Amino acid sequence: MYKNKIIGVVVPCYNEGKQIGKVVETMPKFIDKIIIIDDKSKDNTVVQIELLRKRGTRVVLIKHSVNEGVGGAIASGYKWCRDNKIDVAVVMAGDGQMLPKDLPAILDPVVDNIVDYSKANRLLSDEAYEKIPRVRYLGNSILSFCTKVASGYWHIMDSQTGYTAINSKMLKLIDWDKMYKRYGQPNDLLVRLNVYNAKVCDVPIEPTYGVGEKSGIKLGKVFLTIPKMMLKMFFWRMKEKYIIRDFHPLVLFYFAGFLNVFFSTVLLIRFIYLWILTGEMFKMNFMAFMLCSLMGVQFVLFAMWFDMEYNKDLKC
Repeated sequence: MYKNKIIGVVVPCYNEGKQIGKVVETMPKFIDKIIIIDDKSKDNTVVQIELLRKRGTRVVLIKHSVNEGVGGAIASGYKWCRDNKIDVAVVMAGDGQMLPKDLPAILDPVVDNIVDYSKANRLLSDEAYEKIPRVRYLGNSILSFCTKVASGYWHIMDSQTGYTAINSKMLKLIDWDKMYKRYGQPNDLLVRLNVYNAKVCDVPIEPTYGVGEKSGIKLGKVFLTIPKMMLKMFFWRMKEKYIIRDFHPLVLFYFAGFLNVFFSTVLLIRFIYLWILTGEMFKMNFMAFMLCSLMGVQFVLFAMWFDMEYNKDLKC
């Protein structure tokens, strides 16, 4: 136990036969259960986990009959924690990138009831730009901004980190069967947490690479699927939080903003088309385009500001 709380660590695994032993062996003694989810691995991951189970009672193995993705594996672990009276569930990858020495810092805000959910933030480190591969650093920064807009947690960065801790209250509230099952799981979860007004905080940690991990992330596919998922979740959050559960005029500002952006796009296409067709610049068309563009940007910025104000108490 840790500060009189039962702690479970959820470890999603896919082809981590070489790394999973080190992850389990370095797990601190205050961890009560290590819930390893094998996501239909093709290597000897399950064999290694079975050997680890024989050495102690902390290890729990959940085997997927089909590959569900990292989000699906985490959901299975969360459901086990929810059903087995775990007070705080931590997620650590099976590749050894998440260091056990950072566990207390991740756990403390949740265990001390300061927040409902805490997550690591590698971007706050002074060495982040040097240690994190450039493409990942840039991609993470872009997705972090998109996640701010989609989730309403404007104070959160490093949205793609999976090193997190969540309390039992949120484990029971969230429908894990509906959570995104692939690499966009952290983004999806932040949106769902915001709908329940969960308090969330970032915990600075040092980024870790070169420990034998092998990334399964395909950057091209991720940048096609995650933004699409976040756009869908953004509209879902607007509906659930600001229309169904409560009403806030920011939805009207977003609607007016998007409507003006749409009309400005149509007007710009018309302006360019007529310019090419006739060689003339239609000033009224251009002025209408500028007016719609400015109004659209203003409405969207006001909506973002309202969203920030509404959610300002959801940080520690």
